[in-house]
Amino acid sequence: MQPELESIRLDKWLWAARFYKTRQLAAEAVSGGKVQLNKQRTKPGKEVRVGAELHINKDGLHWDITLVSLAKQRRSASEAALLYQESPESLAKRQQQQALLKEQRELFDFSGQDHKPNKKERRLIHRFKHI
Repeated sequence: MQPELESIRLDKWLWAARFYKTRQLAAEAVSGGKVQLNKQRTKPGKEVRVGAELHINKDGLHWDITLVSLAKQRRSASEAALLYQESPESLAKRQQQQALLKEQRELFDFSGQDHKPNKKERRLIHRFKHI
């Protein structure tokens, strides 16, 4: 059985909690001010403890979380979700943002227009332009 961790580097915790795919991406986010520890900018090597508050901005989404547990190894997503507790306001706001982003993607979905028109489509375009 592993002894309980007292503190861990911020970038390593963000990676273990699956907010970023690599520690390098986590370190760049912290250095770029996308992650704040206790409402202040910090460095990737800063030691974090249980009870610390993090504010994370990633891809237009925001998390306000409190650290509940520490882990130095990356585990499954279900286990990673147990490492932190998100505030109810943050969760509601993030779900609203996700719904808005989904709506925008559906409205401006041009994925069907990434191909060259086939013969039938060219004839329809030709008819439309010359009538």
